[in-house]
Amino acid sequence: MSKPIVAIVGRPNVGKSTLFNSMAGSKISIVEDTPGVTRDRIYADVEWLDHSFTLIDTGGIEPESSDVILKQMREQAEIAIETADVIIFLTDARDGLVDADLKVTDMLRRSRKPVVLAVNKVENFEKQMADVYEFYNLGLGDPIPISASAKLGIGDLLDAVFEKMPEQPPVQEEDDRPRIAVIGKPNVGKSSLINRLLGENRLIVSDIAGTTRDAVDTPVTYNGSEYVFIDTAGLRRKNKITGDIERYSIIRAVSAVERADICILVIDATQGITEQDAKIGGIAHERGKGIIIAVNKWDAIADKDGHSVYEYADRIRSTLSFMPYAEIVFISAKTGQRTQKLFEMIDIVRENQTMRVPTGALNQVLADALAMKQPPSDKGRRLRIFYMTQVSIEPPTFVMFVNDKSLTHFSYTRYIENRLREAFGFRGTAIHFINREKSGEQ
Repeated sequence: MSKPIVAIVGRPNVGKSTLFNSMAGSKISIVEDTPGVTRDRIYADVEWLDHSFTLIDTGGIEPESSDVILKQMREQAEIAIETADVIIFLTDARDGLVDADLKVTDMLRRSRKPVVLAVNKVENFEKQMADVYEFYNLGLGDPIPISASAKLGIGDLLDAVFEKMPEQPPVQEEDDRPRIAVIGKPNVGKSSLINRLLGENRLIVSDIAGTTRDAVDTPVTYNGSEYVFIDTAGLRRKNKITGDIERYSIIRAVSAVERADICILVIDATQGITEQDAKIGGIAHERGKGIIIAVNKWDAIADKDGHSVYEYADRIRSTLSFMPYAEIVFISAKTGQRTQKLFEMIDIVRENQTMRVPTGALNQVLADALAMKQPPSDKGRRLRIFYMTQVSIEPPTFVMFVNDKSLTHFSYTRYIENRLREAFGFRGTAIHFINREKSGEQ
């Protein structure tokens, strides 16, 4: 089940980025006392009490500004409003109720989304409550006083957010169709690929980057099996200032990845692997999704020989070194070259995502790995791994019981992961590890 999305909106310089950082627990968003400094929406996965959600920070809304950047920020915020399950409307107690707040309120009413009204920069609740009461005039319910910088009132705000959260639809256990999100930069051929797999032009295809503006679920049947493909708007480089609304579509992609089991990262063979491809793939990797890399437009590469595929794959592996498990296929959505192989790969990845390894077999591999390479030590104490067990799937997750978690090291965990992959495969899927100290053991 995908995480609910909460968006913080409001006019510029009311403290949205400060609130975002306070709720996300780290300084992710740039905070500066200049209107319009938050140029691009930034997202973070947030956990609070028993809840988890995706939080969106947006640029400020200037309802009638003709400034190009402020206009883009308004479009960005509008997409956040469309995407969000709940909206936090942030206002400023020091400035009081201003005309722009009323215009933002009209925009929020038209969205028909649940709205929580927060009044920021209230450092003294007793002295400033009169300033807070003024915001009742917006007609959005009880205004919640907070100080984002001092982290005051954040708990009350989150309580109000989850009170307004729409109920998640019940999980349909009978629907076990694999869900595949097709992700990538604009104009790499995502919609063309789905149309090729579908056998008809269901999705709009254009040479204009970002033609696909929303996520579209498309059932596809192949050899008697049914799959659901999720086409997403292309992700554009953050520092590329254009008027295209599509460059703000990263949240839609995040939402689609959340709903997917497997992600197909489409790369344009004529452009080569880029840093932006790595950032997009990282969204799926961080969420433990199965990953297939489809190198599209391979037919457009003129000077190919017997080594071209291997050399290109090596460049991909180098740039996407954080997900060496990803499957790679070279295709052409235009001609159909090797596109049907994607179904075979999807089946393989799905099988590996849901694989369960018996504890006895796991620990035999672990024992062999420990014998071949001794665990690391620090200040005379050596890491001891007593045993491991699989606790979940999608992605396969393993608990290793150790004598001291502080002695575990990323490189040794990667070594154990590699031994598991050699023994059991796990093609196309991430593997997660959890280290737990075994009580009474040193």
